[in-house]
Amino acid sequence: MKNKINFKTLTTVESSFKQIRLFSILFIVLCTGIVGYSVFSSYQFAEAQRQKIYVLDKGKSLMLALSQDASLNRPVEAREHIRRFHELFFTLAPDNKAIEANIKRALFMADKSAFDYYKDLSEKGYYNRIISGNIHQRVVVDSIQTNFNSYPYEMTLYGTQWIIRASNKTERSLITSCQLVNSVRSDNNPQGFTIENFKVLANKDLQTIKR
Repeated sequence: MKNKINFKTLTTVESSFKQIRLFSILFIVLCTGIVGYSVFSSYQFAEAQRQKIYVLDKGKSLMLALSQDASLNRPVEAREHIRRFHELFFTLAPDNKAIEANIKRALFMADKSAFDYYKDLSEKGYYNRIISGNIHQRVVVDSIQTNFNSYPYEMTLYGTQWIIRASNKTERSLITSCQLVNSVRSDNNPQGFTIENFKVLANKDLQTIKR
C-alpha cells in the first residue's frame, strides 16, 4: 500500500514537472514572439520616420515633407535632362552672345560629341546665317524614348524644330539619339547626367508657312 502511494506521488510530481516545463516553454515562445514583434514594429516605425523631412519655414514653423527613393526619380530626371539640353542647344536667337550663352549652358550637360556637332555647324557658317538673316529658331520636344534596362541609358528624342524668318516659318523634324551616364550634380547640371555619343539622326524640312 505504501509503495502504491509513493508511486502515485512520483507520478504526480513527474506530471507536474512536465506541465511546468510545457508552460515554461510556451512562456518563452510567447516572450520571444512579443520581443520579435516589438523589434520589427520599432524598425518599421524608425524607417517611416526616416521618410519624413522637417523643413524650417523662415525660422517660424516646421513643415513636414516626405522623402522618396532617389532611384525612383531618375527616369524623370533623365527625360528632363534631355529636354533641357535640346531646348538650350537648338533654341537660338539672332544674337551672338545669346547663342554662345545657350550653347555654353548646353555643353555643361554633354560630352565632346555635342561640342563636335556644334563646332561642325559653326565651321559651316550655320550660326552666322542665323544672325545675318535675323532668324529665330526654337525646338518643341514631342516625345523622349528611354531604355533603362542597360547602362549607359539609351535615349531617343523626337521633336519639331521651327525656323522663323521675317517672311516665313519652316517646320523641321528633329530626331536625335544619345546615351546617358550618371554624373555629379551641380548648378550647371542639376539632374546629374552627362550626354554621350550625341547624334542627330534626322533633321529635314516638313513644311514652310508664309507669314
